[in-house]
Amino acid sequence: GIQEADVIFASVNTPTKTTGVGAGRAADLRFIESVGRTIAEHADRSKIVIEKSTVPVKTAEALSRVLEANKDTQRQFWILSNPEFLAEGTAMSDLDDPDRVLIGGQNVDAIQVLVDIYANWVPRERVLTTNLWSSELSKLVANAMLAQRVSSMNSIARLCERTGADVSEVSRAIGTDSRIGPKFLKASVGFGGSCFQKDILNLVYICEQFGLSEVAAYWQQVVDMNEHQKTSFTQRIIQAMFNTVTKKKVAIFGFAFKKDTGDVRETPALAVCHMLMQDGAMVHVYDPKVTKADALIEFKYHGMEVNEDQLIFTTSPEAACDEAHAIVVLTEWDEFKAYPYHEFYARMMKPAFLFDGRNLLDHQKLADIGFEVHCIGKPSPSGA
Repeated sequence: GIQEADVIFASVNTPTKTTGVGAGRAADLRFIESVGRTIAEHADRSKIVIEKSTVPVKTAEALSRVLEANKDTQRQFWILSNPEFLAEGTAMSDLDDPDRVLIGGQNVDAIQVLVDIYANWVPRERVLTTNLWSSELSKLVANAMLAQRVSSMNSIARLCERTGADVSEVSRAIGTDSRIGPKFLKASVGFGGSCFQKDILNLVYICEQFGLSEVAAYWQQVVDMNEHQKTSFTQRIIQAMFNTVTKKKVAIFGFAFKKDTGDVRETPALAVCHMLMQDGAMVHVYDPKVTKADALIEFKYHGMEVNEDQLIFTTSPEAACDEAHAIVVLTEWDEFKAYPYHEFYARMMKPAFLFDGRNLLDHQKLADIGFEVHCIGKPSPSGA
């Protein structure tokens, strides 16, 4: 492998540190360091080493020091940064037809080698070249900016709930402004996934390390708003259901952090379900791809204790709804829009509540069936 290769991609995990200095925010770079030591041990000639993982700015400097300490007259190492911008659920199409390819480095010849590889299928004008540090920082900032848009709209959704405005209409109005654009302006129960929160917290930590406390506080607020949104949504569920969900069956539609994936890392469903169970609810989850084992692993990772008798994963939405007091939509699976909600309503306890954490469904139609409907950032069609 290493000896035969001219170019080596370092595509290893960079999780958030769970212990020690920077725990909960700083990136754990031991795997990146291990890559450097492994390459240095086995390389028998010069290599181009490419950071593909999402890493903090200046990580290449640490990788370079490991490799440089082991170079000799027969071997040189050139480090490039080539962050991936693939979205889960659309990764192959994102790779095949990317918005841009970013390549950062200090050596022009090494950069050109990677540019020529991508030139086989990516138009040259989409290949951006920068210095090493700009490339590393750009990946963190891209995720931070996308998450910021979500938290910004969620903050406006709270204001809409107080004023009678409709956040979907506000989103559409501002999204038609070409300076803003429509993407990532959908209010919801909150963002999740393995990247957004991890990368923002890493950005916060880096800012603090450089003494930029005001900058750090600005980006920390994006995460804080996301946590607030999950908490306030769950509190609204409990308050609407007569201030208690103890011993009440609650059907959860979706546990993955977004549709078309079984990934539960940092999913908003985690906080919502945990709060409901802490209040005594019997949570019955239906998700097309997520298993109970997946969910329990994520609960354990976050140190959340779960009474497994309160957490039931069902094999059908009908089973989840049977004698339930409420339906809570937490993932925007397309199939949820086509379900026979009039049949679900007939199976449920009355009054039957529906809380749409993704603004996915036809709320007026649900209200006409008889549901007491609660959504994000807009008036309830049932007048609740």
